[in-house]
Amino acid sequence: MLSSYIMRKSLKVLINAQLAPGGGVGGVEQFLAGLVHALGRLSDSDEEYILITDPRHPDWVKPHVGPNQRIVPNQRIVAAPQRKRGRLERAKQLLGPLGPPASKLWRATRSLLSPDSGRYGPAVPESNGFLESLGGDVIHFPFQRFIRCRLPAIYNPHDLQHLHFRQFYSSTAFRRRETRYRAGCKHAQAVATESEAVKDDLVKRYRLDPQKIFVVKRGSPTVFYDEVSNEDLLKIRDKFGLPEKFAFYPARMRPNKNHLRLLEAIGLVRARYGVCLNLVCTGLKDDHWPPIEQRMSELKLDAQVSFLGYVSSAELHALYHLAQFLVFPSLFEGGGFPVLEGLHEGIPVICSEIPPLREYGGDAVLTFDPHSVESIAASLVRIARDEDLRAELRKRGSLRIRMFTWERTAKTYRALYRKVAGFPLSEEDVVLLARSQPGRN
Repeated sequence: MLSSYIMRKSLKVLINAQLAPGGGVGGVEQFLAGLVHALGRLSDSDEEYILITDPRHPDWVKPHVGPNQRIVPNQRIVAAPQRKRGRLERAKQLLGPLGPPASKLWRATRSLLSPDSGRYGPAVPESNGFLESLGGDVIHFPFQRFIRCRLPAIYNPHDLQHLHFRQFYSSTAFRRRETRYRAGCKHAQAVATESEAVKDDLVKRYRLDPQKIFVVKRGSPTVFYDEVSNEDLLKIRDKFGLPEKFAFYPARMRPNKNHLRLLEAIGLVRARYGVCLNLVCTGLKDDHWPPIEQRMSELKLDAQVSFLGYVSSAELHALYHLAQFLVFPSLFEGGGFPVLEGLHEGIPVICSEIPPLREYGGDAVLTFDPHSVESIAASLVRIARDEDLRAELRKRGSLRIRMFTWERTAKTYRALYRKVAGFPLSEEDVVLLARSQPGRN
């Protein structure tokens, strides 16, 4: 009786879209917008998607919404769970009179007595009933924030950078990420990643069952951007005062994005090879901007390097068309949207020799060691001087990008929603899910 009911009922999927737009969350905003856009264009089934947004930014995803989707702002606050504080309060009272020297002991005691905090500290938020009230069959947390609830869940941790580059995070940020990621991976019925490299990391670091993890490749966000006209290109070039030829690097100003070594490589190219290479960077200027600005001044690169700050999607699209090539020297990635964007926009790509970028770039990109200024500089000189190489990379890129489409991304996630919710799978679903678990016996 229950199975026949499920056959007749349409699947209702909740997607947590409670983030602030504007570049502050990096690639997860692009991923979420791309996924919503692609799911909204699937017309061969009757799934319903409820997009839960932050009431301060309720309509940020509206331009991407399709006929099978609706936006529901979360009017209730989802906060840390109200715990029974007996043991914690008694421990605090005992340790309190000892003063500051006991603070480390207090934190350790709190960690041991706090549920779901592991050994790292704060608990993850719990649903106050709002998520369950929406009547969903499954909920997707497509970015790192995880909320414990009574619904079957899918979680995207994206990467475990904090475990590889502990020095990039404050103690508070590290504890928050580690608690959130471990809880999401533990409590969700399925974990989704954008690369096999991240899947391997999750298995190794968190001891996750490989069969719980699904690798779902993504497409280029620029697929959804409006076409750029020659007039648009002239306006953007004039607005930013762009040089005729330049390398392009779009990335948030975070330590893992490796801006400092890239600047040093630009300086080395000029000093050793006599090539005055122009570089244009985009991305929010936040707390990590001052050391970048200082290093650029020390290297006397102000005439060669421009930091435009956060730009609109139309401006970003134009910059891809105006650039001579894309450089992406990141130290660590879960996937690497700029590489996909470069391939899709038909410009040559040089990037870091790291596993996720190899998965997406294949033989269509030129790679270098991101820890070596000399390696970066050598690749910059080679790509800038060799017109035949640029042409070959463009040709390979146009073939490579065909492997990564948002339609396939959306259909794979739809299959995963059905699987986790206990709904019947189509033959296509079975094939897509099998492909998302490479190496499974």
